[in-house]
Amino acid sequence: MSDDVWILGIHMTRFGKHPDADLIDLASEAALGALADGGVTMADVGVLAAGNLMQASSGVGQQLQKQIGQTGIPVYNVANACATGATALRTAIMAVRAGECDVGMAVGVEKLSGAGLLAGGSRRPDSATWEPHGRYGAVAAIDGRIGTEIMPGVFAQVGMEYGHRHGGTSFELFARISEKNHAHSTLNPLASYQKRFTLEEIMGDIMIAYPNTRPMCSANCDGAAAAVVISDAALKRLSGEQQRRAVKISASVLTSDPWTEGCQVLPDVNTLTRNAAATAYEQAGVGPDDLDLVELHDCFATAELVHYDNLMLCEEGGAVDLFESGATWRDGRMPVNVSGGLQSKGHPIAATGVANVWEVATHLRGEAGDRQIEGARVGLAHVIGLGSACGVHILEKAAA
Repeated sequence: MSDDVWILGIHMTRFGKHPDADLIDLASEAALGALADGGVTMADVGVLAAGNLMQASSGVGQQLQKQIGQTGIPVYNVANACATGATALRTAIMAVRAGECDVGMAVGVEKLSGAGLLAGGSRRPDSATWEPHGRYGAVAAIDGRIGTEIMPGVFAQVGMEYGHRHGGTSFELFARISEKNHAHSTLNPLASYQKRFTLEEIMGDIMIAYPNTRPMCSANCDGAAAAVVISDAALKRLSGEQQRRAVKISASVLTSDPWTEGCQVLPDVNTLTRNAAATAYEQAGVGPDDLDLVELHDCFATAELVHYDNLMLCEEGGAVDLFESGATWRDGRMPVNVSGGLQSKGHPIAATGVANVWEVATHLRGEAGDRQIEGARVGLAHVIGLGSACGVHILEKAAA
């Protein structure tokens, strides 16, 4: 069993509209880019985990192999809501850590441009007379009764609830979080949108689910990202340059919803994130104050605020104060979503979990160009999917 697992190579495509590239084209670009970045080939890879949500039944991993190298290795096709990419990465990490192979690869890919706002999928037609029938016969749909399961609504409710509990939130505050991320995006050439918005433009745009206007929502788009992971023993057999650029995976955690006494309850994006973060910090032997940057799942501006608290970047209830201090801007003490986040970089669902890791790894390597966080040594990548699943990875720079 290998204790340490490293990212050897990692790559992401530009996120956005790719009308001339299909799902496998994008996955191939990311996978081949990650292999080249790590200085290895498909012949070196012992396991492939392919993440895709919208076409999960089509065997994306096997289709990808036919393009980049069909070598007989085990393939895992992974679907786990917005945590799909992080789950694929964790699958490859676990295979290497278990000693099943020295090198594994994870790919996340999605074609989502033009998909519109994605619903939770639980709406069911009502009738004048209710009768128990089937799995859902004893449980009425949540949507429209105690709240909503449509994603913009869920995360709007999450932000409003946080403000109700702790105070300090406002429409303008959430818009300023979006203003920060769009400003960061101007330095990211792979972001779907690279436009800085004024606060007035953000607040005056189309309201999707109060308090989130259109620029405050994640952008569904096309894209792919891939990572090659390697055991510590195998890394030591490679060149000095490969070892220098390798990034240590200090923690890889996946959680789901904990047990709750309630039955018809709204999705809880907070508890499983807090549980994942606590486990990750313990695994890595670091704390929130050790982080040099964070890429978190800002599917909506309201989500970013609550995840400051869930990831323990501040004391409980202190997310507003953390943001107001300027800490989460690129030049602050705790930069968050330097990539532009999902609101600007885009959100091709299955690719996001690996892309967030790519952003952190790129800074730890000192290769982030104009948006580089100088001296970055430790970073955290986070994703969450309703249903629910949360992935947290903590990465560390290789020792000099």
